[in-house]
Amino acid sequence: MKKSVLVTGSAGLVGSECVRFFSHKGFGVIGVDNNMRKNFFGDAASVEWNKDLLLKTAPDYVHYDFDIRDKAAIEGLFAKYDFDLIIHAAAQPSHDWAAKEPATDFDINAGGTQILLENFRKRAPGAVFIFLSTNKVYGDNPNSLPLVELEKRFELPEDHRFFGGIDESFSIDNCLHSLFGASKAAADILVQEYGRYFGLKTAAFRCGCITGPYHSGAELHGFLSYMVKCCISGKKYTIFGYKGKQ
Repeated sequence: MKKSVLVTGSAGLVGSECVRFFSHKGFGVIGVDNNMRKNFFGDAASVEWNKDLLLKTAPDYVHYDFDIRDKAAIEGLFAKYDFDLIIHAAAQPSHDWAAKEPATDFDINAGGTQILLENFRKRAPGAVFIFLSTNKVYGDNPNSLPLVELEKRFELPEDHRFFGGIDESFSIDNCLHSLFGASKAAADILVQEYGRYFGLKTAAFRCGCITGPYHSGAELHGFLSYMVKCCISGKKYTIFGYKGKQ
């Protein structure tokens, strides 16, 4: 029997890559994406083109224009399909946008995640739940590390425990996160808690500054994609803080 995958944010950067990967592996893939990216960041950030491309090229892909905050719609999906895997990539992804509408940001990032987790727990407890979290859950705590300024970047000393990368043992407490970072941290902890408290298979991947050919980059989110667009079009690119260094 063909296994079934649910992907939220399925027309976005990570979601669409997941759709392509599992679809071409022979899985039945169900995607949820209502193109709120266009509402957040304008026409240039619309993912409609990517959704249309998926419907043409991904075998047996089924798309739903649902909002993940719509409890009835999400419950209906879990009643209709027996999911073996849930990949939750839908989000409000911008620090700046979150400050405009904190309640909406939290409702999408934390509330939407809880709705998905509860349906996962009740209707697909044998499945795997993967959450696309963010490295922003660490807030500005990394700035407290003994960073050394090099020509093109800031780096840790080679003998530092986090020289090869910051792992989950690094604290997310007692620092400034941004409202976006806080809403994603709430969702991240919910995913962990559903896994540990209910004995479910959950994982949170804390990504940061990722991009690719299917990214609808805009100034407020997706800076690597947006920077390439500026280079190609000759548009001025504005750098905010830290001398442009990673």
